Amino acid sequence: MEDKIYAYSTSPHVKTPRTTKKIMLLVCLSLLPTTITGIAFFGLKALLILLLSCASAVLSEMIFNLIAKKDITLILKEFDFSSLVTGILLGLALGVNYPWYAPVIGSAFAIIVVKMLFGGTGKNLVNPAVTGRIFIFMSFQAAVTAWIIPNGDLTTSATMLEDFLGGNLPTLSNVDLLLGRNVAGCIGETCKVALIAGGLFLAATGVINICYPALYIGVAGLFSVVLYGFDFAYFLPSILSGGLMFGAIFMVTDYTTTPNTATGNVIYFVFLGLLTAGLRKATGMESVSFAILLGNLIVPLIDKFVINRPFGHSRTRKEKAAKNA
Repeated sequence: MEDKIYAYSTSPHVKTPRTTKKIMLLVCLSLLPTTITGIAFFGLKALLILLLSCASAVLSEMIFNLIAKKDITLILKEFDFSSLVTGILLGLALGVNYPWYAPVIGSAFAIIVVKMLFGGTGKNLVNPAVTGRIFIFMSFQAAVTAWIIPNGDLTTSATMLEDFLGGNLPTLSNVDLLLGRNVAGCIGETCKVALIAGGLFLAATGVINICYPALYIGVAGLFSVVLYGFDFAYFLPSILSGGLMFGAIFMVTDYTTTPNTATGNVIYFVFLGLLTAGLRKATGMESVSFAILLGNLIVPLIDKFVINRPFGHSRTRKEKAAKNA
């Protein structure tokens, strides 16, 4: 009898032309503007970090599946580019001052520990790229004591965001922050125009609902205004500095780690906006990754209490009486 290869997947089993592989490819395309501007700003070191991060993520998934004794044909068939997306996101979330082995270790941790040990695509509890970024940050703190300005000639002891969180309005204009001119920081966080272009592409192709990232960014900006004495001069710098826009568009919109209902998503993204601004103010440092990680952990709680009414369901007289009691 011939050996047969069976492919297993998690529910819901809905027939649709839009597969996980196609969605991941669209995400890769949406990251092209940010990737190109990041390499243009920071040079070949940025390209090296991105290549190492992507290669480590993809190879980690392949090696894990081989160790799990999966057939190579099935491994190639099931490859859905989600590990490549993780690698790109993680590479973009790093600065060019990190050592070459940081993205290699971080991507391997993100894929093996955060994703594959929990069952693979669609089963991870938290976002792999976010968790990998936090793992690298905590493991290589010496690398983030200084940041490279995009022209590559100067090193600064703090980003514009850190100066802003210290109570000083940025020395750069809002236009500079929007375009990423002379903005020190991570590879993918500097040019906000490129991030917005990627987000609009994802919205136009139906991959994300742009209202949710906008809600996250808006709440974070408004709460920053409140925290800094109701001074609206802090609104634009708070949303244009650091990784807020990058995280809101590309990381927090991960299907697996967001609530299942529209109401749940509103609660989730408002919570993230408040938490991000609050952590930034309390710690004086960028806290988007930590806010997203903490937010991921409360998603099961939101899904437990915010449930869609089943289609066609009508409350019985007993249920209505219990609700009104």
